[in-house]
Amino acid sequence: MLFGLPVDILSFDETVERILASIASGQRCQHVALNVAKLINARSNAELESAIRTSDIVGIDGMGIVYALRFFGHQVSQRVSGADLFESLMGECAARGFRPFLLGATPAVLAAAKRKLLQRYPRLVLAGSHHGYFTPEHEASICDLIRTSGAHCLFIAMPTPCKERFMHRHRERLGVPFVMGVGGTLDVVAGLVQRAPPWAQCVGLEWAYRMMQEPRRLTGRYLRTNLIFAFLVARHLLAQGAVGMFKTRIKA
Repeated sequence: MLFGLPVDILSFDETVERILASIASGQRCQHVALNVAKLINARSNAELESAIRTSDIVGIDGMGIVYALRFFGHQVSQRVSGADLFESLMGECAARGFRPFLLGATPAVLAAAKRKLLQRYPRLVLAGSHHGYFTPEHEASICDLIRTSGAHCLFIAMPTPCKERFMHRHRERLGVPFVMGVGGTLDVVAGLVQRAPPWAQCVGLEWAYRMMQEPRRLTGRYLRTNLIFAFLVARHLLAQGAVGMFKTRIKA
């Protein structure tokens, strides 16, 4: 648990193995990638919090989450980036004959991402796709489209909390073994957005790199959530230190 939310401390390989087992068995599995912004937003969004709590895998997507867990004494070897996980699963789908469904992004971005994926994985067969610009009135028909497509896995490329809300509300209706939100990953696949260099990802500065690419949209959000998260971590560490000193005095 981290600030009241469940977190699965899994390696990248362990995460992929659990997902592939779910797809192969047909057993439903919902994955949520947890980062600092999502954790903070869940504290004031009950539906987002519920979507995280009811997920089968809550992956450690952000280095901020990794550092906090380590500060609190948990053994965390690595983050499991949602973008890297998506790429790995696309390769596995191509190799194993699993058919993914892509939901989200604009029609143009979705089309470009599909072209890039099929070039990268020639054996990949998509079950279907649909852009992410639809109204709540169309959600039922989109769920029917996904369910009848025969998809083995669904990747939802919409912003938080839209993708988590969609998963949470329709998980029983989708009829897909594995469901995962991938945010802006299709923008990266399509070549419209660049990921941070590996060094920036490793030290937890991927958010800053993204913010420089989209300053108007992301600056306020990232600064707010990062400051709140830093305050929560500091408060928790101070509280732990105070408790430790109190116990030491009692023993003395």
